[in-house]
Amino acid sequence: MTNRQKDTLFKLWALFCTSAGILVLLIFLVNIFMTGIGRVNWEFITALPSKKAELAGIKTALLGTVWIFVITALVAIPIGVAAGIYLEEYGKKSRLANILEINITNLAGVPSIIYGILGLEVFVRILGLGTSILAGALTLALLILPIIIVATREAIKAVPKTIREASFALGATKWQTIAKQVLPAASGGILTGVILALSRAIGETAPLIVVGAATYVSFVPTSLSDQYSVLPMQIFNWVNRPEKEFAINAAAAIIVLLLITFLLNGIAIYLRNRWQKKVKW
Repeated sequence: MTNRQKDTLFKLWALFCTSAGILVLLIFLVNIFMTGIGRVNWEFITALPSKKAELAGIKTALLGTVWIFVITALVAIPIGVAAGIYLEEYGKKSRLANILEINITNLAGVPSIIYGILGLEVFVRILGLGTSILAGALTLALLILPIIIVATREAIKAVPKTIREASFALGATKWQTIAKQVLPAASGGILTGVILALSRAIGETAPLIVVGAATYVSFVPTSLSDQYSVLPMQIFNWVNRPEKEFAINAAAAIIVLLLITFLLNGIAIYLRNRWQKKVKW
């Protein structure tokens, strides 16, 4: 068998595996949609959890997800973007910098459960935050920090050196060049990376289970120290119930979570396309 034939067979196999995966995913999504779409309504979204499936809703889990999302974003975005700017624009190229860059890249692929164990030890036990919203948000912030740092650095790398040289030639300082030229040019890539990182955080369950997110909360969280639940935890709770009605509730909650995730990814794609059209080197 020639190399060309081997390449053809490999491409056909890859195409078959991709098509099979997409088909399985579509079957799964259609099944979820048909099972839960009838349960998705305003009453389901605004109702509190209940032991009776027909009365149960996702209000506390949805608001807990919003709390976690906002606090995670407020913590991770400034630190991640600032770290990316420093490492790319100010950090000196050395062996230590290379080791740090490799470790940051590797951290982006670490299983999320490891971050949950780290958050349990640092935030829950050492800092004494307990099973609070703040502990969960800080844990997820650690989870997505490497992703934001890598995305920021890659977006800044994509900005041509000629823009920096032109700015310096006009008498601008290094910070003025970064703030007025580099960051605006790289903003589309940075925002895309940030939104994709946050969409990953929304769907995470393992780290929050480790740091003490509850599967059942009967009240709406009102402060950072309150106990909380999130949509993935609520889905996990309903799926484990033997009653068929709770499985329908879980499917409806999955639809809501998918809509949120698709919305965030859609915004990321829109920003990326707009940035590519606006910035032409």
